[in-house]
Amino acid sequence: MSVSHEQLEKYAKLAIQTGVNLQKGQGLIVNTSVEAAAFARMVVKEAYAAGAKNVHLEWNDDEIKYLKMKHASMDVLENFPKWKAQGLEEMVKDGYALLNIYGENPDLLQDIDQARISAVTKASGQALKEYRDYIMNDKICWSIVGYPAEAWAKKVFPNLSAEVAKEKLWEHIFRIARVGQDDPVKAWEKHNDALKQAREFLNKKQYQSLVYQAEGTDLTIDLPDNHIWHGGAATSTSGVKFNPNIPTEEVFTMPHKYGVHGTVTSTKPLSYGGNLIENFTLTFKDGKVVEFTAEKGEEALKNMLETDEDGAKRLGEVALVPHDSPISKSNIIFYNTLFDENASCHLALGKAYPTNIEHGPSMSKEEMDQHGVNDSLIHEDFMIGSAQLSIDGITKDGKKEAIFRNGNWAITFASL
Repeated sequence: MSVSHEQLEKYAKLAIQTGVNLQKGQGLIVNTSVEAAAFARMVVKEAYAAGAKNVHLEWNDDEIKYLKMKHASMDVLENFPKWKAQGLEEMVKDGYALLNIYGENPDLLQDIDQARISAVTKASGQALKEYRDYIMNDKICWSIVGYPAEAWAKKVFPNLSAEVAKEKLWEHIFRIARVGQDDPVKAWEKHNDALKQAREFLNKKQYQSLVYQAEGTDLTIDLPDNHIWHGGAATSTSGVKFNPNIPTEEVFTMPHKYGVHGTVTSTKPLSYGGNLIENFTLTFKDGKVVEFTAEKGEEALKNMLETDEDGAKRLGEVALVPHDSPISKSNIIFYNTLFDENASCHLALGKAYPTNIEHGPSMSKEEMDQHGVNDSLIHEDFMIGSAQLSIDGITKDGKKEAIFRNGNWAITFASL
């Protein structure tokens, strides 16, 4: 297929109207690569058409990022610019929405010393903590959409030319994001309603714990009292609906930070910090990773787990995605968490979304700890779903109920 201007315009419109649902008089931050400049201009045009008061672009470039990671002094890498953090904080405090146009090279930093990557992760995590709190507490509307950068497209389709690989990846992005439908915005309204059925069912159940069984996985995850399942559209603290991820196929909540026991094995590669971590296993005791192995990227996994003193070794999210989701049916490994996590049940190491528990956004740090809400400088999703995965929910009176069998819902929903 050849990517048409009309399709790109529909995608840009979807990002603004359904992704961040930009309101008249509101500002917008757009994080994007220079490679996506032409598409970013379409997004900016749609934002101003929706009544944006200002659109601020945060440009990035893989080659420049690589050169900095390779040659800058450790002193530079260990210190995130205060002026940049303050500028981003000022914008979100002023109600700016945030859109990430995402398509990074999953192998970009594979030959960079892990200590250097770790230094940047820690520095940015600490400097941007308040800014990210606005995102993770839904104080602003935010969204992520995919863009097929050349290096990413070639990773997914290594036997195709760069041009054909990009067109092929665009084809999948448009299909998965429902851009090919006559009215993508209305298609997403229908999809959000379907995910709402699943999350409302789970919220009524209030399972005490979830039990995961599959090859290499035998894991029990306790859920906090008064946990909340989300999925599909979210609502900001100002009452505006938005879609954090395009695409999305998940419903998710938080685990109890001290209540995870057993072993879990990944089923898809994890792209982290410009490196791929593959075929890894984590063993938990009292909520904390006590053992880990990886066939590839073990040093990257080690550094991720050591990002902070404790929180990076604990879980902050548990998400349910049927194995027969549209993304999974493509039978493609995307090497991109935005897409791979929506093809597979997944967990996340690190910070939990405070919105996944009653009164979470207003809890103090001490109260969050008491309720089992994990805090960390990172939030990294990793995929554990497969056609063999079974998940049971344990009720508060100890009854076991089937939630997933053979990788798919064991519960019937009208629209799923």
